[in-house]
Amino acid sequence: MIPPKDASRSPKLPTAYSLVSLDSVGSTMDEARRLAEEGADDGTLVWAREQTSGRGRQSREWDSPRGNLYLTLILRPDCAPADAAQLGFATALGMADAIGSVCPPLDVTFKWPNDVLLNGRKVSGILLESKSRADGSLDWLLLGVGTNVATFPKETAYPATSLRFEGTPPDVTEVDLLEAFGRHYLGWVNRWLDEGFAPLRNAWLRHATSKGEEIQVRLPQETLQGVFRDLDADGRLLLELPGGSLRTIAAGDVFPAEG
Repeated sequence: MIPPKDASRSPKLPTAYSLVSLDSVGSTMDEARRLAEEGADDGTLVWAREQTSGRGRQSREWDSPRGNLYLTLILRPDCAPADAAQLGFATALGMADAIGSVCPPLDVTFKWPNDVLLNGRKVSGILLESKSRADGSLDWLLLGVGTNVATFPKETAYPATSLRFEGTPPDVTEVDLLEAFGRHYLGWVNRWLDEGFAPLRNAWLRHATSKGEEIQVRLPQETLQGVFRDLDADGRLLLELPGGSLRTIAAGDVFPAEG
C-alpha cells in the first residue's frame, strides 16, 4: 500500500526560488512587499498555509482558509514597467499547466486579465503590484496567486470552484500544486525572456473564455458591453463596442453580458 502524502511537508522548488514558508500571515502580498522594500532577491517566494487578511483585485477580500494555495513571488525583471504586466499571463499559463499536471483532465480556460477557470468557474486569481524608481525603471514586481485547492467561497461576484470540487483526488495538496507551479511558471517566464510576449499571448488566447462573444467590462467610472475581439500586442483587451468601434482596455473586471 502506498502511504498517504504528508500535507505538512516542505515543498521542493527549483533553485531559482528562495522560499519563505509561513504557517499563517495576514497577506502574502503584504509580507512580500515588506521583503521587497528590504531588498529581497528576485525569485523570493512567500508562501503561507493560510491568510487572515487575504485580498484580491481592487482590495476585495479573498477567503483564505487552510488547504488552498496562497503565494506571492517577488521579481525584479529587467524590463519596462508596462511590459512587466505580461508576466501575469505567464503566471496564468504556469498555473494552468500545474493544474493539468496534478489533476485529471479538466476544462482549464482563462478570463482576462488574471483569472484561471475550471469548467467556467474561477479557481485561481492573480494580483500584480509593482514599484518604479525615480528614473521610471522597475524596482520590483509582486505576483500574488491564490488557488482554491480544497475549498472555495460560495458568495462571489463571479462563480468560484476548487480542484477538489472538480474531481481532483483528495491526496493532491496545495504543496503538490505549489511544486508544479514552480516548475511550469519557470518554463513560461523563460520563454517570455527568450521570445517575447507573442507566444504567451497566443497560448493564452487559445484557451480564452468568451473570445468572440459579447461581454461586460466593469471599469472604475463606467461599464461597457461589447464583443471580446482580441488582445493587443501588450495584452490589453480589444473590445468591439456597438457601432463597430474598438476600445482598448488595460484593466477591468469581465463578466457575462447582460440582456
